[in-house]
Amino acid sequence: MLLGETYRSSEQAIKELVDNAWDADADTVTITLPDAMTAGPLTVKDDGSGMTEKEVRQEYLRIARDRRAVQGNRTVKKRLVKGRKGIGKFAGLMVADVMTLATTARGQKTTLTIPREELLHRTSDLEAFPIAVEVSEVPQHEHGTEVSLSRLHQNLAFPDPDKLRQLLVVEYGREHDFAIFVNGSRVSIVDVPGSAFSEQVDVAGVGRVALTTRLVDEGKGMRQPGIAIRVGGKVVGRPSFFGLEGADDIPSKLLRRVYGEVEADGLLDDVTADWGSVIENSKAYIALEQYVQQAVREQLKGAFQKEMNLAQARLQQEINRRLAAMPEHRREFARLSIERVIKKMYGESEERIRPIVSVVLDALELDEYWQVLERIDSAKQGDVAVLAEALHEFGVLEIGQISVHAKRRLAILDRLDEMVRSMDMKEMEVHKALETNLWVFGADFALMSSNRSLANIIADYTSTKFTGPRASKRPDLLLLGGFGQRYTLIEFKRPSHRIGREDLSQAEQYRDDLLGKVQPIDIVVIGGTTDLRLQNNMPPAARVFSYQALIGRARAELQWLVTELVKQPEEVA
Repeated sequence: MLLGETYRSSEQAIKELVDNAWDADADTVTITLPDAMTAGPLTVKDDGSGMTEKEVRQEYLRIARDRRAVQGNRTVKKRLVKGRKGIGKFAGLMVADVMTLATTARGQKTTLTIPREELLHRTSDLEAFPIAVEVSEVPQHEHGTEVSLSRLHQNLAFPDPDKLRQLLVVEYGREHDFAIFVNGSRVSIVDVPGSAFSEQVDVAGVGRVALTTRLVDEGKGMRQPGIAIRVGGKVVGRPSFFGLEGADDIPSKLLRRVYGEVEADGLLDDVTADWGSVIENSKAYIALEQYVQQAVREQLKGAFQKEMNLAQARLQQEINRRLAAMPEHRREFARLSIERVIKKMYGESEERIRPIVSVVLDALELDEYWQVLERIDSAKQGDVAVLAEALHEFGVLEIGQISVHAKRRLAILDRLDEMVRSMDMKEMEVHKALETNLWVFGADFALMSSNRSLANIIADYTSTKFTGPRASKRPDLLLLGGFGQRYTLIEFKRPSHRIGREDLSQAEQYRDDLLGKVQPIDIVVIGGTTDLRLQNNMPPAARVFSYQALIGRARAELQWLVTELVKQPEEVA
């Protein structure tokens, strides 16, 4: 049972049977999936080396036999052996109740059936289970193995041919001597999940060329990304990016999502003797490289801009507010600067991008920038030396100002740390310090803000709810407006206070009272320490923080930013 249930899905189990065919040096594997809700068998057939009766009894039926210990890591065709634990043969029992093996080699056809349910109900050792092995004579030239799975398990989703093809193409999509067919259709690059590009053109010096690529969906890792060259049906060397890995306008994380191949039979005379590469100074190869670079660049350009726009859209509300507050002559440059930051950080999480965008906007609001810009603008067109000096100074200044702001924030954190270590510090004093430094709360709060309207809502609420004898119990609350009209209510506690269940319940009551004014509202309670029992029983849309944890996390983000910026002046110079 354990051997047959070590696979995450039916498709994974079927792939294990394909791996066995690879190890048997098969050229072709044919997988036939029955129609859903039918009783037909699922078959995996290959034209590999097959097995004789002796090999079946002494090797196949020997559990956990490591073939590498006897035959080495390579097959006769020099393939790297996939099987490592000697249990892949039982993968079919994860999918079906009955697995039948028919294998042919050297004039013998050997057939046996393994019934899963009978095995499970045996009380004796597995080795003592009687498995009938039938042997018949066949022509000497016949070879191969067919695994037939019947009575498929009804508690599992029916094997999906599309998922199976996508799984197999990751491992075998570029093998020139190993063809896999699923329901009669060959597994190929078109099965890779992602946006497709395909065209056939004539390239000077090469002839007819067929380029097929996929921009793999984000998060879907592929083995050996890049574009392979196929000549005469055979892949030459390893996949590459045809020089695009050195392009400044294409982020490396985006490029690593490109998976494809280019068929160029016109390169046959320029392939090295070991078929390991194409002669690099071949004129035909240079022409092909130029074509592939241009085609892939155009494909990525549209996808990159779309994803960049999506990343920027999440931050656009706050960016627009900050830009609107700048003088008109500064806005366009500030907008372009933000776009450069988001482009440079392509592939990073939104939590990393947000605080850096906030720091950049802070820096862009300073006058030092515009003094340099005026020098650039006033430089005569022919005065190359002055213009170059101004541009260099601007580049260093841009990085320097961001670094200065980050270091200033680190100094603020040091001061806050001193404040909260004072056990007699009151909630109102901490509130006042943090209200103008919301970035301390982390990326989620870096671009949030408070305003007079939200402050009035809190003032009206507390003055109405906490009067007379209750006035001394008035909470210290801060209401913030965020993206998509979502709000956050922060309740401050003394740095000496330990946050418990009653504090969260009280914060939830404040939120419920305010829902008539604004909604939806998340709640945050901040204090000195937190009752550990809250971690496993936190209400929805609620968080608790200690001041020390807040400061520590904010300091780590800024120190990372300063470290990254230290590398940049040399690049600018």
